[in-house]
Formats: sequence, structure tokens, C-alpha cells
Amino acid sequence: MTDKQAGEWIALNGVSFVRSRRLILDGIDWNVSPKDNWVVLGANGSGKTTLLQLLAGYLWPTRGAITILGERFGQTDLRELRRSIGWVGSFLQAQIPPAERPLDLIVSGKFASIGIFETPGEEDYAQARELALRLRCGAILESPYGVLSQGEKQRLLIARALIPRPRLLILDEPCSGLDLVAREQLLKTLEELASMPDAPVMILVTHHLEEITPSFSHVFLLKEGHCLAQGTKRDMLRTELLSETFGIHIEAVEEGNRFWARIVNDR
Repeated sequence: MTDKQAGEWIALNGVSFVRSRRLILDGIDWNVSPKDNWVVLGANGSGKTTLLQLLAGYLWPTRGAITILGERFGQTDLRELRRSIGWVGSFLQAQIPPAERPLDLIVSGKFASIGIFETPGEEDYAQARELALRLRCGAILESPYGVLSQGEKQRLLIARALIPRPRLLILDEPCSGLDLVAREQLLKTLEELASMPDAPVMILVTHHLEEITPSFSHVFLLKEGHCLAQGTKRDMLRTELLSETFGIHIEAVEEGNRFWARIVNDR
């Protein structure tokens, strides 16, 4: 059975997660088709990053069942599964040594590790250079990671995530810390990636509506560890749902195939 025929490509059934006796996620049910790109939208502290760490197998659910890429947790080797999952975000970025060479960083994605503990071949480095050029970061390959701008670091992390040809790409607030120009450049990169024939399914976590580009078709609204609603982008980005998600009166204004948040003053 191929991915596009599989009924449980990504599925969370009754998933809860408790840390230090605190309920972080509660009773999450979620199914992701291999033809849809999703956004997880919610305020700070709603459980978004924890949800992604569960998807990538870095955390184990306290209750419930998880199936990722057709593989059910408890019946598969998570270390092997992670080789099919690309990750971009602060959870990973904080673990990268400042002196790391960009080419080594990209190649390390092939082994799902920080640093290189296996011996890569010249073809691995050739592939890393090709990805760096495609993502417009070929000019920084001789600079240590620690001196790069936030936008340059994010593009390198995308290259790292793509080198093993993942089937799932997880993007945990990839625009965090970027200025307006760098953010738009990164979003353009994601749109170009989504248009490629072998593009992975993408799951983007954000709390900014303007980061939801046209290639993302569905939205999962998360509030205080609960799924408030989930469905197509246009069904989810409505005033009543957004206002409940963020606890403030918000309207979504659509312009140029993008959505922008407008705070409504009720006084």
C-alpha cells in the first residue's frame, strides 16, 4: 500500500501528555493526509511544540496512540523513523555548536544527529552543496554557524532537514527572530519547496496568520492543550474561532492569497 492510499499516514488518537504532573496536551485526535500541508495555530503556551515533539518521536505520549508515516509507536524503531522526518526550529537550533561548519551541519541531517558520528561520502557533501545553492545559502558555507544571521541559520536548517529526502517536514516557528525581509524570503523558500514534485508533507507551527502561505491547506487550532477545531484553512480562519483561540477579538483579512490578523477594539 502506498502512502497516498494509506488510511493512517499520520494519526493521533486520544493523545495526552503530562509533564511534572501538568497536563500539557489533552485528548488530541488528528489525522493528516499525505496530500495536505497543515498549520498548527495557537497562542504561546498552548502546547504547539510539545505536539510536534510527539510527532517526531522525541516525546512519548502519556496516553493514546500515535501513527507516523504509517508506523505505529511501540511497533517501530523511532531512530529509523526520524530519518524520514525533517525538523526545523529552536528545539534543534539550540543544540548546534557555534563552531559547526555549515556543510557538516547539512550532512548531519542524513544521520538524524547533531554532529557527524558516521562517515559521510563525497556524494553526501555534493548533495549538501546542491541543497545549499537551491536554498540560497551557498555563499555562507565557509562561515561557522555561530556568526550567521538568523535567516541564514534557518535556511541551513531547512537544507539539513531536506538532505535525507524526508516524507514529513516539521517547521516549529521557523520565522521566529527574523526581520520582515528575512521572513518573506524564508516563506518564499517554503512555497518553492511545496511546489516540487517530491516535496514532503509540511506541518508548520506559528501564532502569526501572515506566515500561513498558500501551500498550507489545513489548520489545527490549539488552545491550552486542547484541539479547539481543525479543518480547511478558510473554515478555521474565521473571527469567532480565532478570537477564542487567542482570547482577543481577531479578524482574518485575506489579501493576495495570504491572511492577515486585525485586532478589533470592542470599546
